Amino acid sequence: MQQNTPVVPKKMIIPFVLVTSLFALWGFANAVTDPMVQAFKKVLELSNSQAAWVQMAFYGGYFCMALPAAMFMRKYSYKVGILIGLGLYAVGALLFYPAAITEQFWFFCLGLYILTFGLAFLETAANPYALAMGAKETATLRLNLAQAFNPVGLIAGLFVAQQFVLKNLKSDDIDNFSALDEASKILIKTSDLLVIRNPYVILGLVIIGVFVLFVVSKMPQSKEEGGMPSIGDTFASLAQNKKYVLGVLAQILYVGAQIMSWTYIYQYAEGIGVDSVTAGYYQMVAFVLFTLGRAVGTYMLRFISSGKLLMIFAILAMGAVVGTMFMNDVYGLYCLVMISFFMSLMFPTIYGIALGDLTEEESKVGSAGLIMAIVGGALMPKLQGMIIDLGGNGVADTKIIGVSEVRFSFILPLLCFVYITWYGLRVNKKYELAD
Repeated sequence: MQQNTPVVPKKMIIPFVLVTSLFALWGFANAVTDPMVQAFKKVLELSNSQAAWVQMAFYGGYFCMALPAAMFMRKYSYKVGILIGLGLYAVGALLFYPAAITEQFWFFCLGLYILTFGLAFLETAANPYALAMGAKETATLRLNLAQAFNPVGLIAGLFVAQQFVLKNLKSDDIDNFSALDEASKILIKTSDLLVIRNPYVILGLVIIGVFVLFVVSKMPQSKEEGGMPSIGDTFASLAQNKKYVLGVLAQILYVGAQIMSWTYIYQYAEGIGVDSVTAGYYQMVAFVLFTLGRAVGTYMLRFISSGKLLMIFAILAMGAVVGTMFMNDVYGLYCLVMISFFMSLMFPTIYGIALGDLTEEESKVGSAGLIMAIVGGALMPKLQGMIIDLGGNGVADTKIIGVSEVRFSFILPLLCFVYITWYGLRVNKKYELAD
């Protein structure tokens, strides 16, 4: 209907390109970090639950900073918020340099924690900023265009992790690294931590370059006008909105399921005798399916209501998880990879459903709550790591209901998808069919 209305006005093209680059940058950080759980486990001889502190630090940073970032953005311009986000992103990445020197695991986790402070600022700012860069009637299309670059960052991040980290880890080439003498282990450990360090340090330098581009570029001022309403009243209103509250829980469980399915693909592969580099190729396929699923799901939303489609995709994801748990050898790995296709629709769909009937002011705070829900990516992998450790530090030390502990651990994503199925069904029956 608005054929003459450009998606991005000519005067906004450069600012829009800069903002769109942020979507790829936080996708890159997400993807390059997932394989580090397996890398740190091997190099530092950690248990699965100890190595899961990587995800605790990474996704815990979102939880701690999302609401403060949202409050800051309501008071100051999006450009200032983006600059703060890029600054924190760069600092966190560059902390990998002294972390590698000290060879302390907690130091690496601190770097990831600060890095995701920056990502929380970027995600809180970039989505509404992209919406504001043009006519209201093309706002959704404009945001979808920007979001399309997030999977590009995911694939690039995984490629770097696979080709420049996993392939170069000396500890991964040794069948029984823990059996080596202490002097040999120290030499290999020092070398491997430098391999892990390098992509983050280079990333930090790239982020500094992006920071400079934002500083020198003239960006449109999209600062919100007017005073801030009572935050207490806003929270009270959100707490009474069941669709929103249940949606936040659905988002927590979704992010948890996503990160578990991506992080533990390496441990799952290890359990069937597949090396980490090859497992990286499977994760690459998972990311491609994730990208494809998002396109297919977006198209299907033209014909099927969001709650119903969410329910359908969650049921299919449950089927893929059951296959992951009980199908033998590489067929279970195929099912694990396939989960990504069915997950692809969930984050933006839950996001849209939860905010669907909120006022503009409620949405500003409500969106921060949904970003805080990313904490599911910190909590759930930790629990899964504890399940995998039930029989020891390996991934197939014991059997639970007839399958190895790494296979059984995927009961957690299964339970997550059960709830998401129920949430989609409830939304469809109570809100969509009632309209």
